[in-house]
Amino acid sequence: MARNKAFDEKEVLKKAMELFWGQGYEKTSMQDLVDHMGIHRRSIYDTFGDKRSLFLSSLAYYEEFVANEMKKILASELPAKQAVREVFEFALNAAEHYPAGCLAVNTAVELSLLDREIAELSTRMFKDTEKLFGRLIEQGHASGELSKQLDPDSLSRFLHNNLLGIRVLIKTDYTKKELESIIDVTLSVLD
Repeated sequence: MARNKAFDEKEVLKKAMELFWGQGYEKTSMQDLVDHMGIHRRSIYDTFGDKRSLFLSSLAYYEEFVANEMKKILASELPAKQAVREVFEFALNAAEHYPAGCLAVNTAVELSLLDREIAELSTRMFKDTEKLFGRLIEQGHASGELSKQLDPDSLSRFLHNNLLGIRVLIKTDYTKKELESIIDVTLSVLD
């Protein structure tokens, strides 16, 4: 007879995500995962597979978490420029509750040159964010808030590049005020 799991799979996956987010893949040992997730090593292997498989599941969990936050911003029906600001503010304020920076950025920097699948996943996640910005720009075009001379593809890549920069700088000693000033200048291209 199969035994019931004595843990909430989503909750322990969230813990693994946060550990990988804070420490990176290479620095995180299986013992770190056992200790942080609060479950036995055998349970990790039985439920998630090896460390790499757990990492990929953690990355998918992170992607879903971020996508849900972005969907909330899209559904808010804010003016386009304010919605774009909300995306930046989400990245800035997430550091108050989660490890600093961005798991997708950390993963791309740490592993993309070493692992083709990780490179493809990172690229896809980045492209999804660009698509979000593109939709917001097109909404701004449709409402008349943003000039139609602003190319959604180029501008979405520009905004995403700046968002990535913010996510990196959050991990340093830049103050929130300094980061907010970078956001202000970035968003000035929408005027």
